[in-house]
Amino acid sequence: MLRELRIRDFAIIRELRVSFSEGLTVLTGETGAGKSIIVDALGLALGGRASQEMIRSGSDSATVEVFFDLDSMDGPQGRFALLDELGIWDDVSASGGIILRRVISSTPGRSRAYLNDSMTGVQTLSELGRDLVDIHGQHDHQSLLSPQSQMKILDDSAGLSEERMLVGALYARARQAREKLEAARSSRGQIAQKRDLLAFQCQEIESAGLKAGEDAAIGEEINILSNQTRLRELMETSYSLLYESEGAALENLQKARAALNEAASIDPRAGQPLEFIGQALPLLEESAMLLRSGRDRYEPDPERLADLEERLELLKRLKKKYGGSIEEVALFLERTRRELDQMTLDAENEAALEREVRELDAKLLAAAESLSAKREKFARNAEKAVGLALRDLALEKAQFRIDMSRGEIGPDGFDRMEFLFNANPGEGLKPLGKVASGGELSRLMLAIKSALRSKGVPVLVFDEVDAGIGGKTSWNVAGKLKELARTHQVLCITHQPQIAGAAGTHFTIEKEFSPRGRETSVIIRQLDGGARLEEIARMLSGKLSDVSLKHAKELIERGLSL
Repeated sequence: MLRELRIRDFAIIRELRVSFSEGLTVLTGETGAGKSIIVDALGLALGGRASQEMIRSGSDSATVEVFFDLDSMDGPQGRFALLDELGIWDDVSASGGIILRRVISSTPGRSRAYLNDSMTGVQTLSELGRDLVDIHGQHDHQSLLSPQSQMKILDDSAGLSEERMLVGALYARARQAREKLEAARSSRGQIAQKRDLLAFQCQEIESAGLKAGEDAAIGEEINILSNQTRLRELMETSYSLLYESEGAALENLQKARAALNEAASIDPRAGQPLEFIGQALPLLEESAMLLRSGRDRYEPDPERLADLEERLELLKRLKKKYGGSIEEVALFLERTRRELDQMTLDAENEAALEREVRELDAKLLAAAESLSAKREKFARNAEKAVGLALRDLALEKAQFRIDMSRGEIGPDGFDRMEFLFNANPGEGLKPLGKVASGGELSRLMLAIKSALRSKGVPVLVFDEVDAGIGGKTSWNVAGKLKELARTHQVLCITHQPQIAGAAGTHFTIEKEFSPRGRETSVIIRQLDGGARLEEIARMLSGKLSDVSLKHAKELIERGLSL
């Protein structure tokens, strides 16, 4: 239940605070007094659109704050599961209510939204607001002309909003999966060509059996094989100078050792060079042996040389195509293998996408069928309920029907829906926009609100739902509002004295001007007793007189009996 509304520096309202009660509450006042501004402020606190133009002239910000008593409402598993998700249900239960607050700043980016004094998003306020208050503004009956709005009204009233959202979500998922599948199929030929190219590249590199540093080793071996004759000559010359030729190094060194041996017997100081020569002789002899065996190793091998040159040319080609070095070619091979693996996964993914599309289509079809059946059943009952409500609103001869047909499946399911209406006997049922006047639309909206209302929304707000009606019809509208007020908290802005007389609580809205008329503000007063009698008399005749006061008294007494 809406308990309190506070407004500061909003539009022409400097500061306003009003407490609300159960049942039917009316707000009256002259045209332009600011009644609808109060409804606009309430809508802002419930997550409505904000604009800097809403800030009172001369102020830096505007603030709207509302308090809802939730003692009589369902718990966190019901409509207010969002409070439990936000982790504040226990606090709400302890305090018995929630406070929604919006602050609009004249500085861009500084506007804020609060839930129980904790900063939150406007979307959160909007989600909560939809479960707390249903606002029917002055021109909301125009929404009845839109088939899409009509379907939303029906679904919300039937409690099918979640099922419609499920169908919408399945439709979006199925469409997305189908788009992915079509994209995969359309690129299948290109992918196959690329896969063949990658497979060829992998096979070409893999068949080469590359080894790190192989090109350098082959180049070295080719250099050796290309110089076999010269290498043999060099080895032969070295061996001869060291061991075979006359005056060879080993022969002379042995002579030197013999001479030093004799010298050392005379002078011990000759022993050190003698020792060094003794150490060198075995090394030189070993070198001679290696030179003798090594010279036989250098024999021309044209076939081996040709094989190596062919291998080196292959390596050069691979490096030119796939990288500047064998290491880079190996990295290219690794990347190509991964891409091939991914293409294999993509092919498997296409099959998975086909399965996913089939599964989602089946789920979407089942959900849409279920939603359509429930809509059809509720629509037939709704036609009867709205028809009865129209009779109560002085449209005894009116006919109302919900026309339903099937089309291609979409975000809202199969159904195509339109409200058909006929206010006068003898005329066929037609879409609302072609047959209903403004006053009839207002009463039809009220009939739908009362007959198809969502039982979960506790607060109903009507801003001049009585537009275009009068006399007996006003009494019927008053009776319908009072009937709604038995199960809901109803707030109604009205110019009809009959509706004002039926209210349990009556507020009047007035403009107040500064002494020099430079500033305008809005004040609200709760009326009781004589003050209320005078306000209804004013609404009846525009002035106070014995006749208007007497008529107002009778009107209030009649309103009490509704």
